[in-house]
Amino acid sequence: MTASPAGAPVTGPAFSTLPLAPHVLDNLQRLGYEHMTPIQAASLPLTLAGKDLIAQAKTGSGKTAAFALPLLANLNPRLFAVQALVLCPTRELAEQVTQEIRRLARAEDHIKVLTLCGGATMRPQLASLAHGAHVVVGTPGRILDHLGRESLAMEALNTLVLDEADRMLEMGFAEDIAAIAQHCPPSAKRQTLLFSATYPDDVAKLAARYLREPQQVRLAERPSANQIEQRFYEVTDSERLHAVGLLLGHFRPERTLAFCNTKQQCRDLVAVLQAQGLVALELHGDLEQRERDQVLVQFANRSCSVLVATDVAARGLDIAGLDAVINVDITPDPAVHTHRVGRTGRAGESGLAFSLASLDEMDRVGRIDQMQGCDSRWHPLAELKAVAGAPLRPPMVTLQILGGRKEKIRKGDVLGALTKDLGLDAAHVGRIDVNDFSTYVAVQRDVAEQALRGLNAGKVKGRSVKARRL
Repeated sequence: MTASPAGAPVTGPAFSTLPLAPHVLDNLQRLGYEHMTPIQAASLPLTLAGKDLIAQAKTGSGKTAAFALPLLANLNPRLFAVQALVLCPTRELAEQVTQEIRRLARAEDHIKVLTLCGGATMRPQLASLAHGAHVVVGTPGRILDHLGRESLAMEALNTLVLDEADRMLEMGFAEDIAAIAQHCPPSAKRQTLLFSATYPDDVAKLAARYLREPQQVRLAERPSANQIEQRFYEVTDSERLHAVGLLLGHFRPERTLAFCNTKQQCRDLVAVLQAQGLVALELHGDLEQRERDQVLVQFANRSCSVLVATDVAARGLDIAGLDAVINVDITPDPAVHTHRVGRTGRAGESGLAFSLASLDEMDRVGRIDQMQGCDSRWHPLAELKAVAGAPLRPPMVTLQILGGRKEKIRKGDVLGALTKDLGLDAAHVGRIDVNDFSTYVAVQRDVAEQALRGLNAGKVKGRSVKARRL
């Protein structure tokens, strides 16, 4: 079924069957892209031929490469102007898309890809735009800000991508998208690619407005039943939060995404889990961008066992290797339930999905059963027994170094300071994230104090740094 570096089984057609230049194919092979995912196989022959496209595909299906390859094929590297714009619903998704386009663009000479999102200061973005870019990836609100300031020119645009269009519309970006489209060349002079996990009427209207004779690809793949084991537990409201702790103690998943319907429920659950000694963090709309970034870094690098989130806050996230999903509350929308559950069991891996339902929520469970075409599997809470021994702990700890891209710090500098200077084994060091002003590095829990002391006493890139444990 798939293709990309995620490590899914390979049965799709080879990328070498596409009309791509040899140096592009060589780069794809180096990146581990040999065979196409279903969405790539269905869409790339159309988009590389210049067709507009409506593609129904979810996060994790390989859709970024499905629009990045035609976008890059349309670029003239010698024309230093914005030739492609990718609109995303969230900053996190925009940054993921930017990184993937940069990887796929390595075969070309000096392609500049710029991220423009809210929550980041405007001045560095203005400075980067003043130096020019080939591709811009951003959220609608911030893109519109730059268009209003006339800091972003669209005259040379030849590709417009609307990524996760249904999410953008749900988040109220319809008017922003319309205003942005007015600054773009007309549809006859550009290629427009629309990707959406669902295809409701408002997405169809969006497509009719901005796409020209589009081809349609609908691959509404759901994880197979044997990939995700779904279990429902009947609870009273008073035992709901306690039941989450029971599930974690019994099944001991390394990383769990727990969904709550409200911000207050998120706060309450995190307080309960932290009191039990678990490393749990919350993600909701009341967090500042800096707090949100730090939470996501810790969850992605395996320093946090449980991320408790609202649906809105979790949009656009694609966390690989998610062991379990817990529906702390049952969502009123069965499509949202399917989207929640589909966060686990990806790329051929197995996953667990637990749902806690009170008697008042049984009508919602009925709608879920109707949509999924099968009855829910119910289990008694009494079957959950905590495993004896140490509490569930994440394998890694995150250290924050004050200093990032602005100080020219690179991942290799941090890895070298920890391994060559401090003598840690490379296996002790996990994911390293370098932001503009901070660098986050995950280290194994048993060497965290040694690494922290060493960083504060030593140097990174020849300079003394300050580090702290998040």
